Amino acid sequence: MELHETTVVVTGGTRGIGRAVAAAVADEGATVVVGARDGDAVSETVSALEARLESSNADATATGVRTDVRDEFDVERLVETAAKAGPTNGIDVVVPAAGVYHGEPGATPLDEAPYSAFDDHWRTNGRGVFATIREAIAHLNDGARVLVPTGAVARDHEPGYGGYAVSKATAEAVARGFAADTEYVVGCLDPGQVATALTNGRGRDPDSVAGLFVWAATEASPDEIDGNVVGLETWKRATS
Repeated sequence: MELHETTVVVTGGTRGIGRAVAAAVADEGATVVVGARDGDAVSETVSALEARLESSNADATATGVRTDVRDEFDVERLVETAAKAGPTNGIDVVVPAAGVYHGEPGATPLDEAPYSAFDDHWRTNGRGVFATIREAIAHLNDGARVLVPTGAVARDHEPGYGGYAVSKATAEAVARGFAADTEYVVGCLDPGQVATALTNGRGRDPDSVAGLFVWAATEASPDEIDGNVVGLETWKRATS
């Protein structure tokens, strides 16, 4: 699948991995629809994406909807907007990248986690992925792919990541469940530690890993993605 004349939805699309992926797919000629909690940031991101699309002469558009993924009705509005935005009358790729981290990364042990922080990690990073995929399903085109950003903290024994690690493990389990129970390709992509607000700016430049998502959406075989966690090494081997 090529991204030209496709529609891509990115939650958390105003910063970090989400914004980098939105820019990368726009450069490939996709119609991009971003959602995030901050309405002003959504407007600014859409303007930046429109400028990229205009400079590339792509026959595509950028759209944004203020979206809190903790609210399934917000997500419903986002995917309904996306389904009407592009040339395919549906959605071809979904990247549920919205996420939060309450506290200092690596310094939030589970035995000290406030209930409020644990609940919001789960609602945003776990249930938010569920809601995004669940609401998108009715609008997915044949061959659509859902690519859930993840990290080693979801699987490895790393102290100090508490409720955030639990929520990322939940997101991976949600992806596996949809991969098993639907006909769509649903998988997780692990770009390693990326410099975002969630990591206090530590890690790789988000732009440097956006290609992993473009590759997974286009060139990777469905069997390689579906129900699996795919990392940087697999992408680099495939594209070297």
